[in-house]
Amino acid sequence: MNVPDYNRDAWDRQVARGNKWTVPVSPDIISAARRGRWSVVLTPQKPVPREWFGRIEGARVLCLASGGGQQGPVLAAAGARVAVLDNSPAQLARDRSVAEREGLKLDLHLGEMTDLSRFDDGSFDLVFHPVANCYIADLKPLWREAYRVLAQGGRLLAGFTNPLVYIFDDDEAVRSELRVRFKIPYADPTSRPPDDLIRLIEAGETLQFGHSLADQIGGQLEAGFSITAFFEDNGDSVLDAFIPTQMATLALKS
Repeated sequence: MNVPDYNRDAWDRQVARGNKWTVPVSPDIISAARRGRWSVVLTPQKPVPREWFGRIEGARVLCLASGGGQQGPVLAAAGARVAVLDNSPAQLARDRSVAEREGLKLDLHLGEMTDLSRFDDGSFDLVFHPVANCYIADLKPLWREAYRVLAQGGRLLAGFTNPLVYIFDDDEAVRSELRVRFKIPYADPTSRPPDDLIRLIEAGETLQFGHSLADQIGGQLEAGFSITAFFEDNGDSVLDAFIPTQMATLALKS
């Protein structure tokens, strides 16, 4: 199975279903952003601290795996020069619809988050990468490419999932027991029994990967980044009653 192709189609289906990460922002949010009142998220709930962005007006920003008509349009309305790369045509169509509705300039690109070869070295001042690397098998190309396309002193803002989420059986019948079932690193295509995988595919769900913190945080450091800030946030896992399951980092290309 070609997982990137499968997940592209799965996210197109999520758009059709109205997943909350596919619903474009309202005109009021864009209007407020134009007046300097804006916020965006890397994780499900907590707004990213404004100081993480540095000066946004005129900044060259790559919203990486960040389609859906949300973060990219808001940052563009705040004054950034924004490119959006996403693997889902339907998600990019959401960004296009907001840009057309609001008269915003967005540079839209269809592609995988691990391949930024269309962009020159040092093309961006900031890479904004919300929780999405759970849909790829290998993080090393992601961090390496993000580092390459950033200018010296550029910023990587990344959100990702605590791997603890992936060690438990997420079947509704056993959620109350939180039965440990899987090892990290985790991969839907290989960690699950065939019947479970077939069930996910028949339901049209995305296929996910649970990466170790060594690959998430250590991978950024290995690519050359210096991590300078961090926060945790709650998601929609049953584990969030016990520990935040989402996290975000600010990393600099120094």
